[in-house]
Order: sequence, then structure tokens, then C-alpha cells
Amino acid sequence: MKFPLENIRVLDFTRVLAGPFCTMLMGDMGAEIIKIEKPGVGDDARHFGPPFLYPENSENVNEERESAFFLSVNRNKKSITLNLKNPDSKKIVYDLVKKCDVVVENFRPGAMKRLGFDYEKLKELNPGIIYASISGFGQTGRLRETAGYDLLVQGMSGVMSLTGEPDGPPFKAGISIGDLVAGMYAIQGILLALYMREKTGLGQYIDISLLEGLVSLLTFQAGKYFATDENALRKGNQHPNICPYETFPAGDGYFNIAIGNDKLWQRFCDVMGMNELAGDLRFKTNPLRVRNRDELYEILCENFRTKDIDYWIEKLQSNDIPCGRINTVEAILNDPVMIERNMIHSIQHPLAGEIKMIRNAINLSGAADIKKSPPPLQGEHTEEILKDLLLFDDVKLDELRRNGII
Repeated sequence: MKFPLENIRVLDFTRVLAGPFCTMLMGDMGAEIIKIEKPGVGDDARHFGPPFLYPENSENVNEERESAFFLSVNRNKKSITLNLKNPDSKKIVYDLVKKCDVVVENFRPGAMKRLGFDYEKLKELNPGIIYASISGFGQTGRLRETAGYDLLVQGMSGVMSLTGEPDGPPFKAGISIGDLVAGMYAIQGILLALYMREKTGLGQYIDISLLEGLVSLLTFQAGKYFATDENALRKGNQHPNICPYETFPAGDGYFNIAIGNDKLWQRFCDVMGMNELAGDLRFKTNPLRVRNRDELYEILCENFRTKDIDYWIEKLQSNDIPCGRINTVEAILNDPVMIERNMIHSIQHPLAGEIKMIRNAINLSGAADIKKSPPPLQGEHTEEILKDLLLFDDVKLDELRRNGII
């Protein structure tokens, strides 16, 4: 079988998280990713730590360590070092663009234009080029030049205002959800543009904003505001529109229950031996349960605290009542379901040895499994790319090194 993005070549100017996540997903599906890094420094994420992974018998010198952060989002890529601020690097970039299908960058708006690598310039060289820019607040508007960090965007998007206990402070998500959503939207845009190019032969420009990505996830919370003009408030682990659909305390910890409709509610009451609740007029329908959720919560908590989590999970799941554990990261990464679904796989890295990674979550029946090449060392493929794609010889490569270009 072939990879879905076989024969697609991507010139990757991205660093840290949003952009590298996007290009890694493309690499997983067979695209050739050429990652451009600054000589001697590389992607900023190479220095994010601890933790760092070291080769066996290493003396722990900085040059011999690999950041777990960097490794997590940079598999299936080739790394070339190139000093973009050196004027002589322009011809190399321009020649590479002529041989690529996609360009992805996540600098602040305006930076690529100052370097001479903006979309208008690159499409002159390659009219079919698809160019994706990921930024905090988009390429237009009053905030375009503002630095866009995930924490700031989680706050500005309204997501933090909805996260946390009603009487507590707002909380961010435990993952960099703004960056990751932007990366996923970027690859969606790229795939759509590739599909359109099949029809028109032309590329196009894609403008992805971290802020807009998170705002788009407000969905029913935004719908509620548009319908009522009422501002949504934090409800902890409660669902604003469904009850009981939240976290409950057992005798030894917490677990989740999701009763999504009235039929489930009736069965839940029967399984719990609480048939009086099923007939209670306060709780008979979902709107009534939402209205009287505080009273219902206390009644259910009193029952759940009498047994431990294992008891309730077994009892409820065996009767097809939706419930689940609240796993730690350690627990889910070692869960049999993840093993059965092949979500965790190992890659041999030239410095760090065997490393484990989370597999791409997309499964296609008519395509080969994802590629599995390790995250690259800084500049590992510089010679390969310049020799194979641009036909540079050793004399030319030595000249580029002497001049600080690579």
C-alpha cells in the first residue's frame, strides 16, 4: 500500500509546537518534510526541558542531549540547517520552493516577508505552492503583530473562563490545546488546498489563527449565548446542558458518568436500585435534572461514596451505563486499549536510543501504516537534501559552511 501523501514535499519553517505538530501529521502520512533550522541553535523546542534524553555513557554535554518535547512532535522529518538572515540563503530557499508542494511557517506576521519568503514572492517561483501561516491572531487585524502564546490564547478565547470550579479561578487545559488545534486546522487547510490544486493547478495561501481555532470550539457555549444573551459560567466538571454528566466521588477517588438521555436515566436508576428517583418529578426529564442538578448531585454522591471506583465501573459498564475512570498520563499510556490499538510505538533514535511515541490517531483502511522515522538530529540531512535536490557538490557545501549559511 502507498502512503496518502506520498510524493508531496513540504518545506517546513516551523518551530516549537503548533507548526511542528502540523508537519509531523503530514510526515506520518508519507509527505517528505524538510525542516529548516537555524545553524547551531535549531528549533527552540530542542532546548525545552528537562526532561532530556542522553545517549548511553554520555557525559551529559548539551550537544548530546535530545529534548523530550522536541522528540514528541518531530518524527518523520529531515533537518537542514540554513541561516535565513544570510542573503546568500535566499537562492537555496527559492530553489527548494520550486521543488516543493507546501510551505508551512509559524513566525510572527511580517517576518517571512522581511526575509523575502512571503507567499507573494514564493508563488512567483512556484504558482502551485500551497503556503500555510500559523500565528497567534492571524495575518490581519489589530492584533496581527502580537505574540501569540498558547496560555494567552486560552484566556482570550473564552475557554479558560469555562474551565474550573464555579467559585475558583479560571484554569487552562492541561495540554497546549490552542497550539494543537491550530496545527490540526492547518493540516485540514493544506489538504483542502491540495484537493483544489488537483482541479485548478494553482496553490493558495492559508491563514491559521490560534485564537480563532479555539473560538471555533465554543460551539454550543456560543450557541447558548447567541440564543439567550446569557454569558456562560464555569461549572467545574458539570455539563451545562445534560445531567447527570459529570465527575462523582467514589470511596477511593473520582470517576465520570455520562447519562446522555432520559432512557439511559431510567436504566441507570434501575441499575442503582434507586427507582424512586426515576419517578421523582424533579428529575424525570433532562431539563428538570439540569434545573435541579445540585439536589440530584448530593443524592448520587451519598450512594457512590459507599463503594470504590472498581465496583462502580464494573457495575455500571456491565449494564451499559456510560462511565469511565479518570486516568493519569501514566495510566492511559499503559492501558491495554492503547496497546491493542497500537497507539504507542517505538522508534530507534541515533542518540537517544529507543524512544516511545504516540501514533497518529488517523487509521485508513486503504493506505499503508504511518511512517516511523525518528525525529532528526539538528542538520542531519543538510548534505543529503542539498546534494540530491539541488545537486550541490562537496566544494559548494564547504563554501556554504565557511560563509555561515549552513
